[in-house]
Amino acid sequence: MDTAYYLNLAFNGVVEGSIYALGALSITLVFGIARFPNAATGDVMTVGAFGGLAGTTLGGGVIGAILAGVAASAAVTVAFYYLLFRALAKRSAVASMIASIGLAFFLRAALGFFMGHDQRVYDLPLARATLVGPLRVQPADVQVMAAAAAALAVTFGLLHLTPIGRRMRAVADNPDLARASGINAGRVMVVMWLMAGALAGLAGVLLGVKTVVTPDMGWDLLLPAFAATILGTIGNPVGAVLGGLLIGVAQELSTPFVGFTYKIGVGFAVLLLMLMIRPQGLFARNALVR
Repeated sequence: MDTAYYLNLAFNGVVEGSIYALGALSITLVFGIARFPNAATGDVMTVGAFGGLAGTTLGGGVIGAILAGVAASAAVTVAFYYLLFRALAKRSAVASMIASIGLAFFLRAALGFFMGHDQRVYDLPLARATLVGPLRVQPADVQVMAAAAAALAVTFGLLHLTPIGRRMRAVADNPDLARASGINAGRVMVVMWLMAGALAGLAGVLLGVKTVVTPDMGWDLLLPAFAATILGTIGNPVGAVLGGLLIGVAQELSTPFVGFTYKIGVGFAVLLLMLMIRPQGLFARNALVR
């Protein structure tokens, strides 16, 4: 195993980490504003992946897959905000977290019932890898990183450069003061769930571009996304992104030692170590969607 081999693993880790970063950012938005860890994030990603599958089936290509997947997952999250989480907003975070676990099982079962458990792939044209120095770069890798980077740029732009973003950060900092200042918390919640669902759906679509789509794929995404969220500090959007990239690289670099099947255990190990050694995360100074 030479240097080029590990460089390619690290590059693949960055590609995979950009997907984890989207999921971690979705978790961070919900935790920072709604104040509970959303365990349904992985299965919302699966909804996005199946939505993207429908987009490619209709001949929309990657762009069609992204639009369909993002729309499907955003619609699901907003619908369940109105049906479920809005009613639980005044209860403890534990109640909302347990409800999100139930929602995850419901989405997984519904997808399995209606879509079946067969492995599916996106109907996209095959393309050869391009050599960039020692790296073998697939066109799909470039598309995944470009889409993730664009989504992250739009999200941070909305959070920091728009009135609704400033309202979201105000609600995250102090919900009572934000309401006293005349901020419509209900509207903020709807926008937040739209953004969280869209980010999760895009993560699902991008993973679908890289691998197979099944109703159970969300579980494989949830653990690394939560590990990235905790690694980067819960409630810190920038930390969530960096945590996702670090988890992705760490998992890929571990494959020569633990194998492809067990690399997800690296994310779990990072999660446990962070909870024991530094539970506040690496970027604890700036938390709660700032």
